[in-house]
Amino acid sequence: MKIKTIALTIGGGVVLGAALYATSFYAPTKVLDSYKKIDQVVTPATSTASVVDGVQSATTPVPFVASHLQTPVPLKAVYISSWVAGSRLRRERIVNLIDTTEINAVVIDVKDSTGHISFPVTDARLVKENTAQKRITDIREFVKELHEKNIYVIARIAVFQDPVFVVNHPELGLKMKSDTTKLWKDSKKIAWLDAGSKDVWDYVLAIAHEAYTVGFDEANFDYIRYPSDGDLKNIYYPLSHDKIRAEVVNSFFQYVHENLEDKEMKTSADIFGLTTTEKGDLGIGQILENALAHFDYVAPMVYPSHFAHGTYNIKDPATHPYEIVKTSMGKAVARAMKNDIDRKKLRPWLQDFDLGAIYTSEMIRAQISATYDVGLDSWMLWDPANNYTKEALFDDASASTEFATHTPVLPTFSEPIPPSTSTSKIN
Repeated sequence: MKIKTIALTIGGGVVLGAALYATSFYAPTKVLDSYKKIDQVVTPATSTASVVDGVQSATTPVPFVASHLQTPVPLKAVYISSWVAGSRLRRERIVNLIDTTEINAVVIDVKDSTGHISFPVTDARLVKENTAQKRITDIREFVKELHEKNIYVIARIAVFQDPVFVVNHPELGLKMKSDTTKLWKDSKKIAWLDAGSKDVWDYVLAIAHEAYTVGFDEANFDYIRYPSDGDLKNIYYPLSHDKIRAEVVNSFFQYVHENLEDKEMKTSADIFGLTTTEKGDLGIGQILENALAHFDYVAPMVYPSHFAHGTYNIKDPATHPYEIVKTSMGKAVARAMKNDIDRKKLRPWLQDFDLGAIYTSEMIRAQISATYDVGLDSWMLWDPANNYTKEALFDDASASTEFATHTPVLPTFSEPIPPSTSTSKIN
């Protein structure tokens, strides 16, 4: 039996200024036992009817039972958008890719940066907010199909960039300092929620719970930060004013952990690639150690094209995928180990799209090799168009053989570890 995992997500990293977009080691043996169903969630289903002796009668509603899978080791995922997930024809292409390669997970958009939830909901609060759309009309059946193929399913949830929820609750949105009656918008004309709002936190957790009830195995949180682009000097923060950004974001991290730790649902966080090597919070509230402390997995978005020219003394980072990923993830591993944190919590987002260079199968594979060479074995591929390069992927047997050729050199981190808070204060 082939073991597969699926996670659905959206990339939340963008260039910040010019620079930001960014245990033992073992062979990747796929253990069937690790895919056993670990729990079941029962939710109401539509009533059915039966015919007995020619007489139709109502029967007891048949409950929907959501099963869940344990996280595969190693995890190798691809992202698919809610629109692709909602199309049987288009998603079948992704499933076929998984069936024939080493990929074993997918990240699916449950709430993307448009602010809309991608399938009809049952939670009373979410129903009241009216932010759900019918992009994936058969979400329960689709997740069940994936699980039957032993594919692990991850729900991507964009958090603070949300132009829909903010319309319902404008008091929770970032405002223009020049006119606090108007919502502030970033360079893409998208509104943001104040990261310090507990009401927003509860809304996001309700979405995570909803995803779990339909069968998602993991909640992946993206855009868990303050804005990085647009007229940043003209932002008024109604709930975070005069606070430390990293402290506010870390409070959200802790809140997620405290409210989901008693659930079987795993959690993961997408963070900027430069958090792996930079001190402080990059002006957006993200610090690597804070994320590692509160999430089961942390996914730095180390897309080489998103690093500024000259980063790590590399003139053109997009054309040096191995060096960028090895440097950034090597520092991440070293920082995790220095803080006695399991390095296996790290699983980077890697680039499978053309930006800064035409990305060949060799360039995609170079990123995977760099991941292995710093002592990691899990990774996720991002392509916003969901057109993945099959030539960059191996079948299961070949992937295991290739993995064994790597002799990881675990990096050390001799520099001072960044503090848990930052001097990035909101004025």
